[in-house]
Amino acid sequence: MAPLPHAQFDEKKAYVAQEEEGIAFFDDGREIELLHFLYSHPSIDEIRGSPAKVLRAIDEYGRTKKYLMNVGEDKGKIVTDLIAEVKPRTMVELGGYVGYSALLFGNAVREAGGRRYISLERNPEFAAVIMSLVDLAGLGDVVKVVVGPSAQSIKRLHGDGTLKHIDLMFLDHYKPAYTTDLKLCEHLGLVNPGSVLAADNVIKPGNPPYLAYVRSSVAEKRERYESGETEKETAEFADRTKNQYIKREGEEKLSTEIKGNPNLRYESKLVHSFEPTGVPDGIEITRCVAEE
Repeated sequence: MAPLPHAQFDEKKAYVAQEEEGIAFFDDGREIELLHFLYSHPSIDEIRGSPAKVLRAIDEYGRTKKYLMNVGEDKGKIVTDLIAEVKPRTMVELGGYVGYSALLFGNAVREAGGRRYISLERNPEFAAVIMSLVDLAGLGDVVKVVVGPSAQSIKRLHGDGTLKHIDLMFLDHYKPAYTTDLKLCEHLGLVNPGSVLAADNVIKPGNPPYLAYVRSSVAEKRERYESGETEKETAEFADRTKNQYIKREGEEKLSTEIKGNPNLRYESKLVHSFEPTGVPDGIEITRCVAEE
């Protein structure tokens, strides 16, 4: 699945560059501006009911107007190929933003014969954008949007019986929460042998704690588990990453007391690719292969 060494990014399809540090690159009104752009698009009648055409229009906005922190075409294809292989009945994404991944992957899940794509988004305004675009694309029968902090939503969906097993999970939310939310899913029995994980942004901006966890052996995880070691929350992340949502959502509280299931054995590998701006990034594909 890894790209060839000579793989290159097509600069003609590059998004507008992400704003420099200190300048807002999301949650500054561009998400609502995107909605107006789409619904006033000259091709709106052709766009309605077509996930592919809605996605092309979102890309058009990202290339001609303002940067959007979407997974994009290149990394998106890694995950859609994975969906076609795994054929998940239930797929969950952590972090939905404006719905690009929900449309792309929700449609792929439907085409693979799956039943449900659940998008967890903390920001209610972003969730409203996702819901609008899911309706525009005609994916309301497959995609369910859940509003609230990821850990609380996972617990609630598990508690009411909505979520019993995760076949495939896409992680693309608050970076320090990747590991704690995975451990929560392990603890609840949602992730077990047969589950597959796809984690975005493991190069840009990077996620050392998550990579260390999914690449650890069962023996290494058991040692940390028995010692009582917990996650160090945000210590290994740059300020821009760990404080990304602090203005709107306040300081993030992670469920560091949940230690997961150290007996799950993972096989994990990095697939190199590109952000939609052309900046190198990658997707970590992790398969839960056994419980020892």
